[in-house]
Amino acid sequence: MLYIAYAVLWLLRFALGACVFSFLGVVVWRLPRRESVVKGRSHCPVCGRTLSAAELLPCLSYLLQGGKCRGCGAKIPARDFWIEVLGGLCSCACAYAFGGETAQAALAFAVLGILTVVALMDMDTLEIYDRFPVLLFVCGIAAHILIPSLGIKSRLIGCVIVSVPMLLLALIVPGGFGGGDIKLMLGAGFFLGAKLTVVAAFIGILLGGGFGALLLAQKKANRKSQFAFGPFLCIGIAIAMFFGETIADWYMGLL
Repeated sequence: MLYIAYAVLWLLRFALGACVFSFLGVVVWRLPRRESVVKGRSHCPVCGRTLSAAELLPCLSYLLQGGKCRGCGAKIPARDFWIEVLGGLCSCACAYAFGGETAQAALAFAVLGILTVVALMDMDTLEIYDRFPVLLFVCGIAAHILIPSLGIKSRLIGCVIVSVPMLLLALIVPGGFGGGDIKLMLGAGFFLGAKLTVVAAFIGILLGGGFGALLLAQKKANRKSQFAFGPFLCIGIAIAMFFGETIADWYMGLL
């Protein structure tokens, strides 16, 4: 019976995360189209039909409907399904890493939600809205209250230790980094602190640089081509939040 209870608990955690990220998928769709994210019921973007409650079950509705709208048969983007799956996994990961339903776990989950919206919207529009780095900064304030062991000095240094060099590089090399990327690292820097911000930037730049090199090698881009760099920074921030201390200690052990 104990195993069943644990299984149900983790299933509920997954379902909660999937529900939240299902809403974030709506945010990603509506914001660039200047639609309200709080008004108006969910509808099929093809036929405009209002979706029923049975069609809004995270993950399950997509599978039961075969990935198609019940009304017009239009294909539902698979990304919507995978966003919900990602939300469930993020919820479980935060609960596992930060001791269940704790304030720290909830804060980490909120940050992952913000990063997911930033990454997907940057992929779609090559733009990072200013409100999201601000939200990360607010999460940093909450983290400072919850985790006072990471001092305000480290958080303030985190704001500038990566964002300022990125800004200088952008001024020297036009197009080197976008303004949204710089603001993203500023907000994330206050949340993570100095050491973890460096880890996040290193991972993000490594992944982004590798992706750019791959595009060049496959001749799908040239040196003047632009691509969304925000998603790679978001991945770096997320990894640093969970494993940054371990990565930093491992690296310092190599020196």
